Amino acid sequence: MTLQSNARRRARVEPPMRSARAAVMGVIALGAVAFASTTAAAQPPVLPGGGGKQPPTPAQPSPAPAGQAQPGTLPGMGTLPQPTAPRDRKAVKTGSRMSVDRVVAVVNDAIILSSELMRRVAPLSSDLEGVSDQAERKRRKDKLKSQVLDEMINEELIVQAAAESKLDVAAREVQNALEEIKKQNTLDDNQLAEALRMQGYTMAGYRHDVRRQILRMRAINMLVRPRVTVTDDDVRGRYDAMSRRSAAVKRIKLRHILVGLPERPTEAQLAEAKRRAGDIIEKVRGGADFARLAASESADETTRYSGGELGWIERGSIDTEWEVIVFAMNKGEVRGPITGPRGLHVFQVTDLERNQQKPFAEMKEQLRNEIYRKEMDRQTKLWIDELREKAHIQVKL
Repeated sequence: MTLQSNARRRARVEPPMRSARAAVMGVIALGAVAFASTTAAAQPPVLPGGGGKQPPTPAQPSPAPAGQAQPGTLPGMGTLPQPTAPRDRKAVKTGSRMSVDRVVAVVNDAIILSSELMRRVAPLSSDLEGVSDQAERKRRKDKLKSQVLDEMINEELIVQAAAESKLDVAAREVQNALEEIKKQNTLDDNQLAEALRMQGYTMAGYRHDVRRQILRMRAINMLVRPRVTVTDDDVRGRYDAMSRRSAAVKRIKLRHILVGLPERPTEAQLAEAKRRAGDIIEKVRGGADFARLAASESADETTRYSGGELGWIERGSIDTEWEVIVFAMNKGEVRGPITGPRGLHVFQVTDLERNQQKPFAEMKEQLRNEIYRKEMDRQTKLWIDELREKAHIQVKL
């Protein structure tokens, strides 16, 4: 039976998600994460005894050509496998009761069931238990359900696009992925089966979802990657832009003289303070010692006897208006008067440090990879938007 016929006859069971704070034990990680633009993205869990390591995504696509990076995080991909279930049923027996499942979305000729959605939402909604306001808790949960469902729709569209392009995944590739997962988590066949069983998974269901995940990755790699090109000019442009930023001052050593003013100065008081500040600046520029002038002229009692020293100032640690001025100053330069809450300031930069930039040859490949990953993510999102525009999607939340 082909993947497309399966898509038409069965509802999809996708892997559940978990929040970064959820301590889910004994779950297999496939190494992919959810759509980057949604707050419902989950962190990949790990198997107990795996040392906290996340196994790599199984069966990676063919390496990118020389000079190009592998695609980054794949938007729209799920994280964890779910056990196989009777996907064409709408009623599920629970004890002696029958609960009726319902369709929450139609994606072309595939459906997503409420039970599938809630399996994905449940681990993420644990944080909402601490919200005391019921109305607010419901609002947040409804928003979370909408975000997760949107992600599941994206996943289904990617699988359908793979089917239309006649992409497939061989059983050998799935087995290789499972072998890699066992290796990374130091498990044998029995331990893997037991770990799955403890989480309510079946090996058949796990294989099915591993296959779908590899298929989604392959679709991204084959259908989106040709859209991405990184030229030498792109890399050089990024380096030059970084060089300009790196040439910027990282931090400065600053001192000041405060010409004090009352809280609501008169025009005459303000004019006199400006005159005094101007005289100080002229004296320093004429060769006068700034520290001595601070001792005799500054109204700041905490710094006047230490030469007006303010110490090393990092970017972002002072008001933006002041930062723009003082971080544009050269070593030894004096500037003012600059208005502050207690009066007018005269500043002098006594030392500065600039960011260090590695040579282009050392950074070229790193920059090429960064540009490629960023463009790959952008093109993937655009591609998924195109798939959504062409698709028949009906949401029934």
